[in-house]
Amino acid sequence: MDKSRPSRDRPRRNVGTELKARQNQDLSSTGPSRLAERTNLREGASKGLPDDSKNHNCHVLGRIGGVIYQSSRIGREQKIAMEMAIHDFEKRSLNCSKLVLHLKDLDLNSAGAVSAAVELVNQKHVDAIQGTLTLQEAAQLVEFVNVIKDVPIISITSKSSSTAPIPEKLLPFIQMTNHIDVQIQCIASIVGHFRWRKVITVYERSTSFTEDSGIITHLSDSLRGVDSFVEHHIAFPIASSLSNRGAYVKQELNKLKSKSVRIFIVMRSSLDFAVIRFEKAKELGMMEKGYVWIVADEIAGFLDSIPSPVILNMQGVIGFKNNYEDTSESFRDFRTKFRRMYRSKYPEEEEYSNPSFYALRAYDATWIVAKALQNLQGKIDSKELVKQIFHSNFEGLSGRISFNDGFLTQNPIFQIVNVIGKSYREIAWWSPEYGFFEDQIENEEMKKGIFEGLEGKLTSIYWPGSERTVPKGWTLAGTEKPLRIGVPARGAFNQFVNVVFDQDRNETSIGGFSIDVFEAAVKQLPYHLPFAFVPYYGSYDEMVAEVHNKRLDAAVGDTEIMADRYVYAEFSQPYIESGLVMVVTVKPGLKDKGFVVVDAFKKEMWIQMAAMSMSSAVAIWLTEYANNNPDIRGSFWQLISSMLWFCVTVLSLAHRETIRSNLSRLVLVAWLCVVAAVAACFTAVLSSMLTVPKLQPSILDVDYLLRINAPVGCNGNSFIVRYLINVLHFKPENIRKINSINHYPSAFDKGEILAAFFVAPHAKVFLAKYCKGYIMTGPTYKLGGFGFVFSKGSPLAIDISEAILKITQNGEVNQLEKRMLSFSNCSTLLTQVADNVGSLGPEPVSGLFKISGSISTIAIVIAVARLMRRQWSIHDLVQRLLTMKRVWRWAALILTECYSGFGLRFFRETTIMGQNHQTDAAQDRMGQKEISLELTTTQTYI
Repeated sequence: MDKSRPSRDRPRRNVGTELKARQNQDLSSTGPSRLAERTNLREGASKGLPDDSKNHNCHVLGRIGGVIYQSSRIGREQKIAMEMAIHDFEKRSLNCSKLVLHLKDLDLNSAGAVSAAVELVNQKHVDAIQGTLTLQEAAQLVEFVNVIKDVPIISITSKSSSTAPIPEKLLPFIQMTNHIDVQIQCIASIVGHFRWRKVITVYERSTSFTEDSGIITHLSDSLRGVDSFVEHHIAFPIASSLSNRGAYVKQELNKLKSKSVRIFIVMRSSLDFAVIRFEKAKELGMMEKGYVWIVADEIAGFLDSIPSPVILNMQGVIGFKNNYEDTSESFRDFRTKFRRMYRSKYPEEEEYSNPSFYALRAYDATWIVAKALQNLQGKIDSKELVKQIFHSNFEGLSGRISFNDGFLTQNPIFQIVNVIGKSYREIAWWSPEYGFFEDQIENEEMKKGIFEGLEGKLTSIYWPGSERTVPKGWTLAGTEKPLRIGVPARGAFNQFVNVVFDQDRNETSIGGFSIDVFEAAVKQLPYHLPFAFVPYYGSYDEMVAEVHNKRLDAAVGDTEIMADRYVYAEFSQPYIESGLVMVVTVKPGLKDKGFVVVDAFKKEMWIQMAAMSMSSAVAIWLTEYANNNPDIRGSFWQLISSMLWFCVTVLSLAHRETIRSNLSRLVLVAWLCVVAAVAACFTAVLSSMLTVPKLQPSILDVDYLLRINAPVGCNGNSFIVRYLINVLHFKPENIRKINSINHYPSAFDKGEILAAFFVAPHAKVFLAKYCKGYIMTGPTYKLGGFGFVFSKGSPLAIDISEAILKITQNGEVNQLEKRMLSFSNCSTLLTQVADNVGSLGPEPVSGLFKISGSISTIAIVIAVARLMRRQWSIHDLVQRLLTMKRVWRWAALILTECYSGFGLRFFRETTIMGQNHQTDAAQDRMGQKEISLELTTTQTYI
């Protein structure tokens, strides 16, 4: 068997020598004090103590060993509870069974826990051991496996146990203590709820360095899940190793006081050491406003049992303690007997004799062993005893008792308590399954109440210094003085930061958009933040350097977030977007003034309008001609000219011809609707072009400025000068530094600059004030935005960033920006090129065009059909179509018939109306002959 043990900080001890020393100590322990103690046990039988004289005829079920610290409060409570459990078991036994309890006092010497356990087995022949043995100490007992064998060990120490699985080679080890990861989860939940970013852990060093480092690592991992971390941790030595504990504790607390973090988590500590620690913390002023102390169950569990002076030193402390049923009849009986016995044993503590949770656990642990021994009926076998213990399943004083892999199966429920006055009050409950909740979880419906309503209760906490608001958890320079926040006093745009000195009142007033945003963000913080603005008369880069050098705690203003600045300081979330833009003068004017009317419509629009007008006129003319309208008569050229004129006159209903056909009227109505819509669009577009002229920038891009070595202007107090030189490659001699927004117009007018470079928020302000004559042009060079400056690692940067997101999402930043730009006198800001006012295409009236065109097409088809029907009968046409053999013959026939029937009649009518009667007769005879000849030829050909 591997007998290697964990590495320890101190030299390996000779356990054999210790055993001999223990034996000598037992031989010398028969003095008066020991005899008096045994006499007190017998005398206390009438008060609830076991009386061995009455049970001398009863058979012994077994022997139980106990390893405790009787000099500590928890040890004294465990001793009384074990004796009560033995007495209650014997009293309830039906067959006069007796249990023997052997207790070993460690006298605050944890190194003797191993030797005490070996001695109990070797000399007292105990069947089980219970007490303050830890897993690490039990691991050392493997070396004495021949002595210990399979004796079960039940740990009821107040220290949280490790969650690591128990090795198979280890002796039977049963842990009735809380898992350390459960306590760490509870601590992380508290820290995460109040959004503290940094904490300091305080704990009492154990005998195992590995165990201590594991706790810190585990806590750091859990805190990382709630966006927090352990900035510093301090380990106090074991109390028994210090000769002057008070002086040492005060010295170490002074070191913690110099830290900026004000959240202290007491992880592992004995009650005696905690009493000294809080006493010295109060002397040093570390229990005042701004501090937070969180204690684990090892201390909070004794709040019912410690004197009032100690409670008064812990005002405002938050703790969590194991929850148990304190209203049952069994608990009330136990508490009554316990207080009577405790007062009789320790009369000096009569006022504080209430049992703690650890007394309940000691009582239950003893009862577990007693019931297991009873089940064996005197046939004691270590392995069978272990099985009986693991099969335990009953409701004890401390909760449900059942085991799984050496641990209690029931996860603890912690009461979150707040120390106030001479006692404490419960503010919430917490469990690993459900998190925080206000009331005890009794059914499935109450499981839904996680975090619901919790905010209201936790905000009523009384913090150290009787503070009601949640402490922010940190301070700067180790004091609670207001933060010194620098603001740029020489900024070119006082709309963002305006520093004005009032000589009459001898005070400086500071305002502006950036100041308003910062103050709005501070109001969103869950804690009070005192601060004072300090005007800074240097450059922005110098102001950032002052924050880095700790001369300023922070900086607020129109400070651009830059990569080179981020090396020295930390920035908040940008509260307004930014980018470098160029502003130049404009050259207004209409393009091609002589043809501006034509530009109202695009070329496609004009073409479609002409086509639609022509098609509508043709449709009306053909329809009227097919209906024999007398107004549609004349020579060929007269009919063509009248048709074209009709296309124009119909737009204004000025045509002379009478419209007789309903189909023509339908075409005309549809066309007039199109004309009305197009005319309205034309008027609107032309009006816009004449009243809102296009703005053309005088300079289009940066490359042109670089080519001609043009002078440009910018704020000489900002980073823009460096950006123009290093990034855009302007020559330093071509850069004019302008330190006021009012100086830019004069610099443009005098020709000192051809362009000005601003960050986008500054450009908005400039164009709002000088809205005529200037325009933004060229690309926008993306930047980080405006942010607030903090020192590296400052927790305030995270909190302010979160607050900025809140006021951005609720629209408060937009309202502040609108108020900043409200000084503009311009009704319409002509700050951008007006490309949105241009020629109109056919798209807006395409639907009307389609409707009108469809009606015209239908009218034309009907008119042509009526004209064709007038010349041929349907029977002849069908017969000819059926007899023709090829398509071209049918086409020739149609063309011939149209020419003979329609074309010659058309020319005949026009000739008769233009000449005298005799000439008309001669031409008629000649035409008839020609027609007869052509018909004969065509018929012969067919």
